[in-house]
Amino acid sequence: MGREDSHYRPQGVDGRKNPHPGSGNATGRVPVPEAHVPRAQEPAPDDFDPEATTPIVGPGERPPPPAWRPSAAGRSPDLVAASAAPVAAGVADQPAPVAPEPAAVPVSPATSGPGDPRVGPPPGYDPSPTRRRRRPLAVLAVVLLLALVGAGLAVVRPGPVAGWLGDGGATPRANTETAEPDPAPVLAGPDANAPEPTADGVEAAIGPLLGATELGSRVNVSVADVTTGRSLYSRGGDDGTVPASVTKLATAVTVLEARSPDHRIPTRAVAGAAPGEVVLVGGGDPTLAVDGDGFYPGAARLDALAEQVRKALGNTAPTRVTVDSTLFPGPVYGPGWDSDIPTGGFGAAISALMTDGARVNPVVAKKNFDASHGWAERSPQPDLAAGRAFARLLGLPGAAGEVRRGTAPTGGGASTGGAPAPGTELGKVESPPMIRLVDMMITDSDNVIAEALARQVALARNRPASFTGGAAAMDIVLGELGLPADEITLSDASGLSRRNRISPSLLTDLIALAGDGTHPELGIIFGGLPVAGWSGTLDGRYRSDGTTAGAGVVRAKTGTLTGVHAIAGLVTTADGRLLTFAVLADRAPAGSLDDTRRALDRVTSALARCGCR
Repeated sequence: MGREDSHYRPQGVDGRKNPHPGSGNATGRVPVPEAHVPRAQEPAPDDFDPEATTPIVGPGERPPPPAWRPSAAGRSPDLVAASAAPVAAGVADQPAPVAPEPAAVPVSPATSGPGDPRVGPPPGYDPSPTRRRRRPLAVLAVVLLLALVGAGLAVVRPGPVAGWLGDGGATPRANTETAEPDPAPVLAGPDANAPEPTADGVEAAIGPLLGATELGSRVNVSVADVTTGRSLYSRGGDDGTVPASVTKLATAVTVLEARSPDHRIPTRAVAGAAPGEVVLVGGGDPTLAVDGDGFYPGAARLDALAEQVRKALGNTAPTRVTVDSTLFPGPVYGPGWDSDIPTGGFGAAISALMTDGARVNPVVAKKNFDASHGWAERSPQPDLAAGRAFARLLGLPGAAGEVRRGTAPTGGGASTGGAPAPGTELGKVESPPMIRLVDMMITDSDNVIAEALARQVALARNRPASFTGGAAAMDIVLGELGLPADEITLSDASGLSRRNRISPSLLTDLIALAGDGTHPELGIIFGGLPVAGWSGTLDGRYRSDGTTAGAGVVRAKTGTLTGVHAIAGLVTTADGRLLTFAVLADRAPAGSLDDTRRALDRVTSALARCGCR
């Protein structure tokens, strides 16, 4: 595992890069919308990663699962596994989006071990629906303020962001209070006029750390200056490397470029061919909720859509629900995904119609989010599950089990007995704006949102809304941005696929472009980047010897598969210079999750600690 695919042809292997397009008028200040707030989480244990999967690495050999470690006593016999078959390597996109309903398979409590695929929740997972406690808003506000200042990110005026967020804003109220003096800065922010590090200085700071055995036999690195776009360090910088969830940075940038930050994904209900038939049409919103207990904040809701449908039908009683999820042609599982992903709790069948990211019980998933690090039981047929919930909301409990797949009429038919004509829109709800979807994807490394957003890129560039179509469209958009699309090869948009290859220099070019101000909409990605030691997938890290200098100063996206560890983002040096970095290790020793993470944290903390001149 971790070998480069033979079809990947890196260009410019000497590692030298020209400044990215538009860097001439760079300011070195990264625009972060004021109202765009990442969600802080409870500290996570170092031995768990929400992106981790457990692949088979050879005949009779399998590394221990990095996500949780079962006790010797084995798993509970009550746990069951779905038997959905993995997608075979090399399978092209198929027109059938149907995932078979898996049969429940009991798990033997006597056969648990490091070689077993994960088929149930981690120890301590509580299936009761009691809600989990959240941090007080005041604490979150302080954490966010310190994190933004510490990471050296400039907060710009809201401007168009209020519109992106869909908020009209309250009428300003006269302020009669005495203005308080400006507080003293807590941590130094970035300074575009600060001395630029030298290549020799960066080499001296991080070169010795890259030889750590915990990083494995291949570590590819790129470090660049955000203000100038100049490369300061490259070690295999142009070589394609397995990126894991760092892939989501490319997903975020391309969807923000292809769709506007205020774009919303619709879910519609239309009249079917038969009187009273309601067709629920999926538009690809992964955050759609059934009701107010949905998993994602601010999500569109099926109960609101059902109310619209009842009003539109008037005296016609709903008789049947059909689901139309044909916008995404399939397959529902990605090429190159490890065999346990369909049942592993961090991935799901990708459908144009789903609720709560295909989670079976969003209330339980929210309650256990911190303890399980995002693990949740997922429906293998999320479109039918959404249809059944919608049928119940329409007052058709007996018909919920009769929900079927179909295609919505295109319109033009005649009404019958006062019923709406086939194809008539009966109602529509819309997702949160793209700015919020991107934030949720990056902060919590949400794999299902990532795959859904790649399909939005595909639709915007007239490609099939599939794994292949999304990857092709992302390549197109990266080329439109002037980035080297020949340094990225994608099979999915979440990073779950081991076939993905991205060069570290493409990642630093991408981050620098997002931060130089020439494409303001791309700066949205920084609002969701986890802050070292504070939030997201970096909460709980940067607390050991040699790493604390990066706490609150590093903002980065992480990536983890078994044997693959990556981190890419921003750091402010001791002199106040804003740098972008990408460190990808795709041949790390098995079972070294904690040690490899600390080794990566030491590398990025060294950049924060030095002036590197």
